[in-house]
Amino acid sequence: MSYIAILETGVPPENLSETYGTYADMFRTHLAAPERQFCVFRTMEGELPGPDDELTGVVITGSPAGVYEDHAWISNLIDWLRGLDAQVPVVGICFGHQVMAQAWGGHVEKSDKGWGVGLHEYTIHDNALWRELATTDLSSIRIAVSHQDQVVRKPDTAVVLAGSDFTPYGALAYTDRKAISFQCHPEFCENFAGDLWMSRRGWRISEHLVDQAMDSLKAGTTRDHVLAAISRFLAA
Repeated sequence: MSYIAILETGVPPENLSETYGTYADMFRTHLAAPERQFCVFRTMEGELPGPDDELTGVVITGSPAGVYEDHAWISNLIDWLRGLDAQVPVVGICFGHQVMAQAWGGHVEKSDKGWGVGLHEYTIHDNALWRELATTDLSSIRIAVSHQDQVVRKPDTAVVLAGSDFTPYGALAYTDRKAISFQCHPEFCENFAGDLWMSRRGWRISEHLVDQAMDSLKAGTTRDHVLAAISRFLAA
């Protein structure tokens, strides 16, 4: 059986997963199509697709972990990505975005800019590629973010699809393989994003930043366009 592998590298806080489901649940919902099958791998527990599995795509979720941390599952994931067939479509989100860059020649670290939270706007730099992915003509995307780490050096084989002053490498597309990645979280609905930020208010993230993040939700997101682009990419 062929399937899209969802590599679950993190889970929401328990009180939120009861309401909204896991990150893997979010992707299965948003990327569902009649012909698609999904298989979830608990990558934090060492699960990864086998060499004989027939993959039609890979989605790597967000995680509270940093790609530079000394965990066996992270190094195993990096090795797995380096050995993956370049023709298999890969989509990375947040941690997934970072681990793909780290595996394929870039560098990730905890940013001296601090926490990025709220709806962040990324300017689309490669308009032709964006139109090919999304079939829409946007100049920017506005999506929920929640991260401290950033890609600070992109791989030589990656082009910048979109970014901002705060996150220059906000979205990458690869020239030597079928892969795209986003630092932002298109899978987060506004309610989940707000509840996640509020759950961290005052202990992980300053009250001021969270209050600004909550206020940013009034602008509305363009996440549907990004989700459509991801779905189209996985189908191509």
